[in-house]
Amino acid sequence: MRSTHENSLQSALNTSRSSFLSIGFFSFFINALLLVPTFYMLQVYGRVVTGGSLSTLSMLTLIMTMLLLTMGSLEWVRSRIMVRVSTQLDVLLSRQVYKAGFKRALESGGMDASAQSLSDLTGLRQFLTGNGLFAFFDAPWLPIYVGVMFLFHPWYGWAALGCAVILLLLAFINERATGRTLAQANKENSAATLDINKNLRNAEVIESMGMLGSLMDRWSLRHARVLILQSRASDKGGLISAIAKTFRVLAQSLILGLGAFLAVNHEISPGLVIAGSVLLGRALAPIDLIIGSWKGSVIARSQYTRLNTVLEKLHAEPQRMCLPVPQGHVHVENLVVAAPGSKTPIIRGISFGAPAGSVVGIIGPSASGKSTLGRALMGVWVPQHGVVRLDGADISLWDKHELGPHMGYLPQDIELFEGTISENIARFADIDSEKVVHAARMAGVHEMILLLPQGYDTVIGSEGVNLSGGQRQRVGLARAMYGTPRLILLDEPNSNLDEVGERALASAIRALKLTGATIFIITHRTPILAQLDRILVMSNGGVSMYGPSNQVIAELDAQQLAARQKTTQGATGTAAASV
Repeated sequence: MRSTHENSLQSALNTSRSSFLSIGFFSFFINALLLVPTFYMLQVYGRVVTGGSLSTLSMLTLIMTMLLLTMGSLEWVRSRIMVRVSTQLDVLLSRQVYKAGFKRALESGGMDASAQSLSDLTGLRQFLTGNGLFAFFDAPWLPIYVGVMFLFHPWYGWAALGCAVILLLLAFINERATGRTLAQANKENSAATLDINKNLRNAEVIESMGMLGSLMDRWSLRHARVLILQSRASDKGGLISAIAKTFRVLAQSLILGLGAFLAVNHEISPGLVIAGSVLLGRALAPIDLIIGSWKGSVIARSQYTRLNTVLEKLHAEPQRMCLPVPQGHVHVENLVVAAPGSKTPIIRGISFGAPAGSVVGIIGPSASGKSTLGRALMGVWVPQHGVVRLDGADISLWDKHELGPHMGYLPQDIELFEGTISENIARFADIDSEKVVHAARMAGVHEMILLLPQGYDTVIGSEGVNLSGGQRQRVGLARAMYGTPRLILLDEPNSNLDEVGERALASAIRALKLTGATIFIITHRTPILAQLDRILVMSNGGVSMYGPSNQVIAELDAQQLAARQKTTQGATGTAAASV
């Protein structure tokens, strides 16, 4: 369906419309001045050689030199304008493309997490500064050059027109022969790159279990398909490009013969013999360049299409009205959630409520849907059906930029970003030192941070220190507590903690509870149960129990006791039967 609005890419290109018009304007004079060598040659043969006037030669040479220097200056200005246009395009779009790539990764659950969109923007920007684009500006001058050839002699004109038609036909054949294959190769290459990114993120797992060889074999098969497709396209494109180049050189040589024939028959002057060949070469050069740069053009077109698609989806997001600061009342209504890209529900028909300021534990066996419920509560995964409401509003309707400071999230897999400890805790916003230290104290990590080489200014990541799993978890907890969050989700917050860390976590939960925040804790470990107001028990994607923690714990204890008694009775009966 054709879009009725203008997305960011189209808007950015329209912003540069005046620059493209300027490039076209300069191209007009550049191509006009390219006729100078031809007319200089004609004047030299017609005036200097026949008349023997050296002063005329000097004046003609001076005029020709000045005009060609002007042409060179215009060529330089044209290229500078195109560089400015490409830079402006990057400045206008880079943040939008970054956001679009992030949204795409979020919607795919991280399965499509790559910087492809930013690479496409870079590739498109580089194409705009290349000679291939200028060939498209110069190609419209072909009819003018052919017209001048007709003025020289009709046979010249028809020869030039025939050569142009043949080269245009070769360009069309090149498109038909290589376009689809190159597009498929680019698609396969993107998928292969995504595979590599996933493998590199899991390097430790791959190394520890000796999976590298097998994964390399799988990647090699996909990479081989890319090479085969690219080779096929390059072979076809190279053949057509060679034919086109050979034909152009042959045509220029043959037109010399034609000129000589016409000169012998006194139909043209001797100067037109060489001038016709030079002008024909100039007329056919843009078409030849277009054929030679066709691969880059096809790639740029694919990049434009992909960028246009992702930015269309980003633009389709409606503007959200600002809502009041949330208090933390959570209501879940008939919630059905599947993983991104899947239609099979992980949780089905869940409904419950949690008043502001309550601490809710989410427990249950593995694969019961606890983490999926957590992602839905945070608005990370969009429900197939039902709704998660925060203070009565669908959480998906909140503006995430405005809601983010009032949310705290500690995922099961802790990821800290390259930067200082203080930047990570402050979520890379403006650092408020008091809030950073306050969050670190609440998470019980302040003293540990002070022991690091540069304290809160210690850089972590590839260029700095590497924290242990427990340290990362506690810094991640401080990040979740930073500011005044009203809704907090902690997914297995004590999985990497020792006894000291457990006590710090319990203290942090008590401190958060005093702020009136609503806290959801996904856990397998029992010591944290004492901090809970309510417990939600999940089983097979549904809620098997929900209520005040003391009641749920009593019910669970009763069920476990009944199960043990049943097992004991069964064992006793089996022993009696054997006797």
